[in-house]
Amino acid sequence: MGSTRMRVVASLGVAQTLAWASSYYLPALLARPTARELGVAEPTVFAAFSAALVVSALVGPHSGRRIDRWGGRPVLMATSCLFALGLAAMALASGPVSLFAAWLVMGAAMGSGLYEAAFASLVRLYGHEARGAITGITLIAGFASTVGWPLTAALEHIWGWRGACWAWAALHLVVGLPLNAWLPRAGAAAEPARSELPPPRADAPPPLRTAALLAWVFAVTWFVSTAMAAHLPRLLDALGAAPGAAVAIGALVGPAQVAGRLLEFGVLRRLHPLHSARAAALMHPLGAALLALLGAPAAAAFALLHGAGNGILTIAKGTLPLALFGAAGYGQRQGLLVMPARLAQALAPWLFGLLLVRFGAAALWCSAALSLSALAALAFIRVGGRHADAPPAAA
Repeated sequence: MGSTRMRVVASLGVAQTLAWASSYYLPALLARPTARELGVAEPTVFAAFSAALVVSALVGPHSGRRIDRWGGRPVLMATSCLFALGLAAMALASGPVSLFAAWLVMGAAMGSGLYEAAFASLVRLYGHEARGAITGITLIAGFASTVGWPLTAALEHIWGWRGACWAWAALHLVVGLPLNAWLPRAGAAAEPARSELPPPRADAPPPLRTAALLAWVFAVTWFVSTAMAAHLPRLLDALGAAPGAAVAIGALVGPAQVAGRLLEFGVLRRLHPLHSARAAALMHPLGAALLALLGAPAAAAFALLHGAGNGILTIAKGTLPLALFGAAGYGQRQGLLVMPARLAQALAPWLFGLLLVRFGAAALWCSAALSLSALAALAFIRVGGRHADAPPAAA
């Protein structure tokens, strides 16, 4: 990886860490003090966050189309300002209406400034050779919760939740905006070299069928990952783990995600992304099977398997569309492919919570079955008229 590309990966990775920490990971720590001061129920704050995820799903394709046309630099710079505006509006919120309005602005920023936009920006710069760069930024931004939660907690302790929002808004302007401005203009960093990912062959399967299968895979995996993020300690408690142990085991998911991404960056990068995606889709149900057989003693293994699979699938969401459809129109296509996933993500905490109330630990079978359906969908995806694990035809 050349020095210019390393600079791009580093700056975009840090900017993505900031974007995730100040949006997706914000309600976990600020929902309670926000609800208390505004005089609303805590679920109301999470409902505003869910509304933001719906907005992000609708904004994604439009943002991707603009990245396809102009490159990521101007779009991500504008998104830094949009994040700052949304956070400032949140700091000024005086009731549920203004809180929802602030989160709707945040939703527009999330739809044009999180991973999908970053992936599209890299593809716009590097075409088929973006796989390594995509993996690189997910490795850095994989620590968004590790960095973001302690920082948010410290800011809230010093200045209150409104001060924390103001501080994150300022960071977007003084850190995120310059980092995104540092990105090369579209095409400036492209380097002629051998492609890491083969372009789609002329006899490739109908794009609509493959796109529908991919959209299902992304929706299912985002539903499962969001459900686990919201309810894993409670699920482990239902399986018999001690409360303190459940929290400690849940904390293993983050490092396991990074380990999975390192595995993708090292061993799996030489394989077609479908290989790693299929293996990753199997990890959650495999961990669920261990829990069913061994009970609470297998909880740590489940957390590690789930986290590693989720880490690899995060990369696959960027590399699979590139490998199957090519670089042309990647941004808009990516926005469309993840639209169902954003909607599933918005519903996951509520729906899986209902399953936990109704079925207890048996709710895990639902997430395992969904993951197996994603594996089945990946098995039906073919490349060049063959299964992806078949050797390519001779030139």
